[in-house]
Amino acid sequence: MASTDPPARPGQPGGPALAVLEGVLERVTYANEENGYTVARVDTGRGAGDLLTVVGALLGAQPGESLRMQGRWGSHPQYGKQFTVENYTTLLPATIQGIRRYLGSGLIKGIGPVMADRITTHFGLDTLDVIEQEPKRLIEVPGLGPKRTAKIAAAWEEQKAIKEVMVFLQGVGVSTSIAVRIYKKYGDASISVVKGQPYRLAADVWGIGFLTADRIAQSVGIPHDSPERVKAGLQYALSQSTDQGHCFLPQEQLLADAVKLLQVDIGLVIDCLAELAGEDEGVVREEVPGPDGGEPVTAVYLVPFHRAELSLSGQVRRLLRSDEDRLPGFKAVDWTKALAWLATRTGASLAPEQEEAVRLALTRKVAVLTGGPGCGKSFTVRSIVELARARHAKVVLAAPTGRAAKRLSVLTGAEASTVHRLLELKPGGDAAYDKDRPLDADLVVVDEASMLDLLLANKLVKAVAPGAHLLLVGDVDQLPSVGAGEVLRDLLAEGGPVPAVRLTRIFRQAQKSGVVTNAHRINSGAPPLTQGLNDFFLFVQDDTEEAGRLTVDVAARRVPAKFGLDPRRDIQVLAPMHRGPAGAGVLNGLLQQAITPARPDLPEKRFGGRVFRVGDKVTQIRNNYEKGQSGVFNGTVGVVTGLDEVEQRLTVLTDEDEEIPYDFDELDELSHAYAVTIHRSQGSEYPAVVIPVTNSAWMMLQRNLLYTAVTRAKKLVVLVGSRRALGQAVRTVSAGRRCTALDHRLSDRLRAQLS
Repeated sequence: MASTDPPARPGQPGGPALAVLEGVLERVTYANEENGYTVARVDTGRGAGDLLTVVGALLGAQPGESLRMQGRWGSHPQYGKQFTVENYTTLLPATIQGIRRYLGSGLIKGIGPVMADRITTHFGLDTLDVIEQEPKRLIEVPGLGPKRTAKIAAAWEEQKAIKEVMVFLQGVGVSTSIAVRIYKKYGDASISVVKGQPYRLAADVWGIGFLTADRIAQSVGIPHDSPERVKAGLQYALSQSTDQGHCFLPQEQLLADAVKLLQVDIGLVIDCLAELAGEDEGVVREEVPGPDGGEPVTAVYLVPFHRAELSLSGQVRRLLRSDEDRLPGFKAVDWTKALAWLATRTGASLAPEQEEAVRLALTRKVAVLTGGPGCGKSFTVRSIVELARARHAKVVLAAPTGRAAKRLSVLTGAEASTVHRLLELKPGGDAAYDKDRPLDADLVVVDEASMLDLLLANKLVKAVAPGAHLLLVGDVDQLPSVGAGEVLRDLLAEGGPVPAVRLTRIFRQAQKSGVVTNAHRINSGAPPLTQGLNDFFLFVQDDTEEAGRLTVDVAARRVPAKFGLDPRRDIQVLAPMHRGPAGAGVLNGLLQQAITPARPDLPEKRFGGRVFRVGDKVTQIRNNYEKGQSGVFNGTVGVVTGLDEVEQRLTVLTDEDEEIPYDFDELDELSHAYAVTIHRSQGSEYPAVVIPVTNSAWMMLQRNLLYTAVTRAKKLVVLVGSRRALGQAVRTVSAGRRCTALDHRLSDRLRAQLS
């Protein structure tokens, strides 16, 4: 059903009279997980398979449940007669057939249609009373042992408790998945927390931001000008800024943002900010140099980001100044002989700037290697690792993503892991390795370091042992990290203490690649060449919707047919933004239809506005330290390999070759990944990329965005869209730096400029 708005709002003056409708929920055809709005079909018992459409607030209702709904009759111009639900209650079914359908609907984990039939055959009309009051008797049913019986009983109790929370939250439009998470976080205290401390939800429960918590707070009577509300709003504004990459906000900007958000007097905001600055887990205010060395500004940090910035600058200094050296043999090495030996090992000589990078990495405690595609970063890293190994050094290799780690492993012939797995991050985000328990490594090499945000970089550098060498490798001209900070750029800042080499020479073999040539053209502000190349193409289409459809055709049909590539494994669509007709959201739906269409024999699970099927390409969209062996992290990509409707579980095989189970109520952690935003593609590399470049993404079209997208491709780039939009992307240099003071802290300029 296309419409997401009911034809008549409940309680609308002059609307139809309130009516009562009872029926069994047969299927949900659409559910908006953000506000609970649902379109469903119910069986009202009229027979002949005649189902009625109901729309509205059916938050938490499950197929198979008997419902008593209050609402209003109406008619939709396209879909005909329908019932708009204002509220509903669940009725336990009264017939054996109803009980069987209810239990077999997937409502209770561990009971599918077959087991529901066995249970109802054994207990008849007493089935639900037995599960409720004497669950141990379930062991009487053939095929049910003590473990499964206990699991079913626990699932029944949890389902009842969650339903209570859902009923309470229904009035404030909180989604089913959020209600489940609230219950998992607070258990029996859920309703009391929501009523008494609603702003806790924004900090404690993933998926609830200030706006949702504020809506709940207003519904339970928290005053508009409550200091609790204003403090929560200030912290939310700062949190939003970290999502945009800033480590702090200038105080004037924060105050303006908060007044606009909260619609309260600025005097109240100033007072509440002062109170927050005096609280342990509030905010930190500090004078820092202004942009480009201008007048100092009062920076306001969330506490974790201030601590991380101080810590990271201190840890880098600690490594640089350490008297210990775990690679002492390179201090007096004969570099002419060493490099000649290396050439016999690798089969090629190093260019002068590559030689400089090798010497820096092996003689200095912290070093940075940067440069664009085709300039030899990978060969330089391989050379550094070869020489370190020749001296029997312990070399540890890592990258921010699973794909980048695999690439580093293939390059060096040694094991590489993600930074998260290397540090063994635990639930809560604490690392098993830190300053008190450092990594046992003489040389730590981290590839794709432009992806390192402030918090992760701090954890990593803390874990490097005194005397060990740290080499960060990355392309500083790519987009900065998804998380807050610009760590690689700050480490490369002029006048800083960290030695660095920038590779600029494009090697002859790379010059033959249209992908490499055009990446450097884009980075220098020149338009890419789009004719006469066999690995770089432009399909011109000015209309955005048509460009979206053409992108799908190119990725799903044309490129696989011409180049023999697998559309799921080898081709990645990279969109400048998520929204819009050529955004990643719409394209994912179209690509799924083209690559993994619905089939009668293909299991699927509808969750909100998405449908997950076996074979779907998916990505994790939040850090979850409690999943898998060592957590599953934002950006991890995988393929759905299993879907169990009885256990209500979906299984994903990640690109790190780990099988991860997801309960159905956790599916909001997953998004389809046939198309992803360019930001989310950082650190990954694909045989082919298809990039829609359209006028609808005008505000996002910037040089480093397009450059990052093009450099994700190993063999082939196809642009789809308008020449005007492409020109805009090439001409537009990213506006402004992120708010970070790491470069000043590293160079002593913070103290010098403020003294």
